[in-house]
Amino acid sequence: MANYLHQNDLPDGLSFGASVAVDSETMGLRHLRDRLCLVQLSAGDGDCHLVQFPGPIAERPYKAPNLAALMSDPKVTKIFHFARFDVAAIKYYLGVDCTPVYCTKIASRLVRTFTDRHSLKDLCRELTGTDLSKQQQSSDWGAAKLTPEQLDYAASDVLYLHAIKAKLDAMLLREGRMELAEACFRFLPARATLDIGGWAEDDIFAH
Repeated sequence: MANYLHQNDLPDGLSFGASVAVDSETMGLRHLRDRLCLVQLSAGDGDCHLVQFPGPIAERPYKAPNLAALMSDPKVTKIFHFARFDVAAIKYYLGVDCTPVYCTKIASRLVRTFTDRHSLKDLCRELTGTDLSKQQQSSDWGAAKLTPEQLDYAASDVLYLHAIKAKLDAMLLREGRMELAEACFRFLPARATLDIGGWAEDDIFAH
């Protein structure tokens, strides 16, 4: 297991195969205010590639052609936990729609209806037997130099998503909800656009 830190973009020629686990770190939870600082990626092989945007960055979209191409590659499934947030951050700061997308939080809510515990920490513990540390969750991701502890924390958010997806896929098939999950995943880029556009708190399907 190793972490590879890159500045402003992925290196040329790096491949993650047919699916890549993705997460992001921002300065806060408001996309228009809190800039994207870090994007973490893993092929599910125990290694993590982290793209840092140290800022201050005056222009959007960020100039990260390799990362942007990967995020919009129709042949590569992007696996997130709570994809709604990350897909919106990537759309706003990289200028691309993430497609196709898989969200482990949505999948969990569709099939693990016996519990209200759907956090990544809960899924890692219950589906992979791994206890994640969330100690660095609220640290300064805009710092010019990230600490080893920050990098390890960021990496841990993507290292187990492939294994979690495999377990949730089996449950989705068992419960006959795979097609519903896929429909939800396809809607996520539109949900991200609504969030960025000002409809984050509004249910547009309500009466």
